[in-house]
Amino acid sequence: MVRFVAHYGIHFIVPIFIAFYFYKENRFWVSIILLLGIFIDLDHLLANPMFDPNRCSINFHPLHSYWAIVVYIILFILKKTRVIGLALLLHILADTVDCLFIRSEF
Repeated sequence: MVRFVAHYGIHFIVPIFIAFYFYKENRFWVSIILLLGIFIDLDHLLANPMFDPNRCSINFHPLHSYWAIVVYIILFILKKTRVIGLALLLHILADTVDCLFIRSEF
């Protein structure tokens, strides 16, 4: 239960909190963009099985690879793409937390 709340809390609650706290003037659109970071999970469609609750997504799926994470960091560094990079990095953070739960077997 803690794993579920931590994983999906980072996916859905943290982006809204960040948008409302740090992007007050554009909070609605920033929260939408941050929540759309979930779409990098489309690469799960390439896996067999598509969903495995005990599989770590980091460096398993193409959009969760270390190379993709480097691109997300670059997007975050550049001012024009910062929110998109943040959305993708928040998604990676959520999946990393999930991987830590898998490894520690909470």
